[in-house]
Amino acid sequence: MIGTLNALVDAVEQDLSSDVDIAALASDHGTTEYHLRRMFVSLAGMPVSEYIRRRRMTLAAAELILGATNLLDVAVKYGYGSTEAFGRAFRAVHGHSPAEVRDHGGPINTQPTIRFHLRVEGSTTMDITIKEQPDFRIAGYSAEVPLIYEGVNPHIQEHVASISNEQNSRLKTLGNTQPEGILAVTWSPSPDAPEGTILTYMHGVAVSPDGEVPGDLDTMDMDAGKWAVFYSEGPFPEALQQIWAATATEWFPSNPWHLRPGPSILRYIELTETHATCELWLPVEPSGRS
Repeated sequence: MIGTLNALVDAVEQDLSSDVDIAALASDHGTTEYHLRRMFVSLAGMPVSEYIRRRRMTLAAAELILGATNLLDVAVKYGYGSTEAFGRAFRAVHGHSPAEVRDHGGPINTQPTIRFHLRVEGSTTMDITIKEQPDFRIAGYSAEVPLIYEGVNPHIQEHVASISNEQNSRLKTLGNTQPEGILAVTWSPSPDAPEGTILTYMHGVAVSPDGEVPGDLDTMDMDAGKWAVFYSEGPFPEALQQIWAATATEWFPSNPWHLRPGPSILRYIELTETHATCELWLPVEPSGRS
């Protein structure tokens, strides 16, 4: 997987004026576009599209500082059809217009070329179970919230805080299948959506497909398939953040599985202000390699 991510970076660098065929590259490397995009954003901390934009604007700024005078020529070179679109992208990265950077030499925000490395330590044993799940549904209270890659999402916190103890008790009696208990379900519209994209967050429980769900509850349908279940116990939220990172840096690169489309599900077994015992459920399928 690490080699595939670096091949993607190399393909981006070869021609920053056009878009990379990520689906074809993923297929050539025996994986899927969905998994490749998810792994990139997990390890790089930004979507592929954002990385490409930052690299384009880094090189564009260098050209302007070195004396390029025709903004349209620079815009076209880096994949933009107009100086207006180029200017918006440029300002979003650097905080200044192309003309200001050209005339004053900066300041600019540069994006170095990313290189991915596999750190082999073997000091931590990961507790993982692969489970085959039939169709099931998540029933609960959903909210549309903006995607935030770093730190606590206050919109999710606000949504969960709005759910009463009585509503939580009713959910617990409704759940009748795995994953058991109260679940935090996050479903993004794409595997590497940019920050600020609206995603669906649901606070709910798992129910069988034929179970009756009260009309005031929202539902999500989950297709039958395999799930990788990662067990985590330790200080909250540090231990949970570490298990998220470990799936991308340690487990997926060294195991014959990749992510399939679907939500991430967090099952809290025990939670206090400082300690959490939980399971992270991720939808997976065999990658075809051994």
